[in-house]
Amino acid sequence: MNKILVAIAALTAIGSASAQSSVALFGVVDIGVSYYQTTSNYQNNGVIPATPKPDLKQSQTVLSNGGNAGGRLGFRGQEDLGGGLAAGFWLESSMWGDVATVGRGALYFDRRSTVSLLGPFGEVRLGRDYSPTFWNDGVFDPFGNAGSGSSLIVQTMGSAFPTLQLNRGFYARKSNSVGYFLPPSLGGFYGQVMYAFNEVVNSDALNDPTTANNARTGRYAGGRAGYANGPLDVAVAYGGSTVADNFHFGSTTNVTTFNIGASYDIDVVKFFGEYSKVDVKSDFVNIAAFPLTPALSPPQDLSTNNYLVGLTIPVGVGLIKASYSQVKGEFSAFTRAGAVPVTTPPPKAQKYAIGYVHNLSKRTALYATFAVTDNENGAAISPVSVTSADVGPGYTNTANSSAPGYRAGRGYGYDFGIRHAF
Repeated sequence: MNKILVAIAALTAIGSASAQSSVALFGVVDIGVSYYQTTSNYQNNGVIPATPKPDLKQSQTVLSNGGNAGGRLGFRGQEDLGGGLAAGFWLESSMWGDVATVGRGALYFDRRSTVSLLGPFGEVRLGRDYSPTFWNDGVFDPFGNAGSGSSLIVQTMGSAFPTLQLNRGFYARKSNSVGYFLPPSLGGFYGQVMYAFNEVVNSDALNDPTTANNARTGRYAGGRAGYANGPLDVAVAYGGSTVADNFHFGSTTNVTTFNIGASYDIDVVKFFGEYSKVDVKSDFVNIAAFPLTPALSPPQDLSTNNYLVGLTIPVGVGLIKASYSQVKGEFSAFTRAGAVPVTTPPPKAQKYAIGYVHNLSKRTALYATFAVTDNENGAAISPVSVTSADVGPGYTNTANSSAPGYRAGRGYGYDFGIRHAF
């Protein structure tokens, strides 16, 4: 916290002594009371026991953060350089008002930390920022990936399918990235591209067959293009991350994401929809020579197909929200002959969410959300996203009981809170 205070003082001094066109302090404080409950069934990998075992329930009541919008504290500014050029900066940190912490670990500005050059050509942005493939998940979700109503599409990245847990640090935001955004004067067309460096040191030691390494892990490349005009907004995105590898044996595990989303606003109701396909694949340069040892256990390829439909309805100063989302995965087991289908049923999950936001002013709102999640065939999604950067410390994944053989069945969660933006 002392480092944050020093940063605030430094930025204040810079703002008062420079010729910047604007410097602003902004943020969101969002605190509520949330309850999560999950009923876990005894599945034991599909084997039905001779003597049925009872269901197990887990529940948790918390003072939560980010039920309507992620808590944050930030600074942004822009300087006019003349000739149509401008320089800008954006420093934004997660903030959990329920436990009075800012930032996560060593990342104090963990949400966004960028410097930009803007002009008629568009914007070049360097630093840590949202990935192009993550944007559609938030823009076309009525709940904006916040709280118990958050879409299963994002929750899949680390809670539903263990294979995707490798992707948790590579999906929403990218560090060490270079991005380009089209100018906003293209008649409604918009777009961006991004490349993120993994910054791994290349060394001759990587050629040692006894040395396990991840020389390619962390790289990302992606892009997004869309059109927004009047009531219509539609966008498509594609990107890929390298999440694991062993340089010597030539194995590389990549996660690729394709999604397309749209919204249409007819004043009395706004409709949302998204389709997302996420693939996890491991490639091998020399499949015959690859050693299938315990230290290099065979991975499982995974393909998921994900859907979301939703709507918002303005009611006076309030807004009703509702959504349905579904994720379904297909696994393939690795063998020397290649990837073959697994005979177990594909894991699947569905989620129903409804909520209401009552705006007390332009910056302050009360909200309530309720959501139900159904898991099938070994999927295990918690009532709230465990991958969200806004859940905060103290949260426990209630998706599965710790008892052997039990997997989540049905779960539900609700939030009641207040959100204030400044």
